[in-house]
Amino acid sequence: MPRFEVFSRLVLVGYSELERGDPPMGVAEGKFLPTPAYEGIKRSAVVARERSQTHLELAVRSIDGRELPAQGGVRIIDYTSELGIGEVQVEVLGIPYPLYEELFPGHVAAYRSQFRKD
Repeated sequence: MPRFEVFSRLVLVGYSELERGDPPMGVAEGKFLPTPAYEGIKRSAVVARERSQTHLELAVRSIDGRELPAQGGVRIIDYTSELGIGEVQVEVLGIPYPLYEELFPGHVAAYRSQFRKD
């Protein structure tokens, strides 16, 4: 699975494979693997985890440097302070078609398979 880079402003704060998704909504999400730079925005991400995080200027890029157009924004969901050790998640909201299918063919195939009649 491809790896994506997560930036706050121009600083690389983490990675994700964006291993899950909701194709009709253009949503890709996955486990967030922070870099040491994430500590600089962690508090702000935690405080705003259930509302807009536009102040963090989050962006997700493919390894080839192409920014994913997130029409609904990017969010980091971090409950580690309350739950102890756990996974931090990242969501990319509103990736348009046909780019979504190009980037996440597995998500689209899994979604379509729900509707197949055997």
